[in-house]
Amino acid sequence: MITAVEPVDRTAIAVRAQALGKRYRNKWALRECTFDLPAGRVAALVGANGAGKTTLMTVLAGLLDADEGSAGATGRVAFVSQEKPVYRHFSAADMLRLGAHLNVVWDEARARRWLARFEIPLDKACGKLSGGQQAQVAFALAIGSRPSVLMLDEPLANLDPLARREVTAELLSEVDETGMTVLLSTHVVAELAGVADYLLLLAHGRLLAGGDLDELLGRHVSYTGPRSDVPPALGDVVEARHTGNQSTFLVELPEGQPRPVVAGQWTERPLTLEDYVLAQLEATRKGARA
Repeated sequence: MITAVEPVDRTAIAVRAQALGKRYRNKWALRECTFDLPAGRVAALVGANGAGKTTLMTVLAGLLDADEGSAGATGRVAFVSQEKPVYRHFSAADMLRLGAHLNVVWDEARARRWLARFEIPLDKACGKLSGGQQAQVAFALAIGSRPSVLMLDEPLANLDPLARREVTAELLSEVDETGMTVLLSTHVVAELAGVADYLLLLAHGRLLAGGDLDELLGRHVSYTGPRSDVPPALGDVVEARHTGNQSTFLVELPEGQPRPVVAGQWTERPLTLEDYVLAQLEATRKGARA
């Protein structure tokens, strides 16, 4: 039986952080982190190792208390940590029975369908499964709980390239079918191609950029042309790279103005997510941005 899913109100807020801060002794792992994540989105939480991604997700999931500000998620939350914890002596079937016992809402068929999709044996002890197979058991438990918000910390880390592609495809299918919001963290930006439609970019515990991915990328352009100290169009220079006789500028265009047309020896190309993230992080490392 197929149950119709109510259309997701994309103006509703699924996850909210307001001036969020978390400190470990005298070191701040998060500081002044503020954002609203709309419902029904697949959001990528991106940043270098140590940027604060895991801390942010753990606070959002309610497993850590914030030292400053506030955070919360709407509805049921499922969180799969980077370690993908399962009980080693439990079989996958045992883990599903545990999930049914611990969750007020439980969809056994959905959890079993995930395991069947990835050919995970139900009767084998989790300790004897590969790291990638254990990750699939953890994903099945999260999916079976029918969350409103699914948070995944480095979800693809233990998976081979084919499994990575298949898992992201299945996650997108779950989003379409259930309307849930997904927040996934990664430091490998290439994994996000065609997956995320929203971006949260962290650097040194602070939110560097956030918003709809198409809008963010659409406001930026890369220009390549003859060696120059300035780009061929007005805008804020995010990154400038120069060789002997050539310059490349990544420019944030002025908001609300028509896209400029450049001529002469300059060429323009659309920005990729990887271009955008790496340029923003590089600017931060050089101290150009707070």
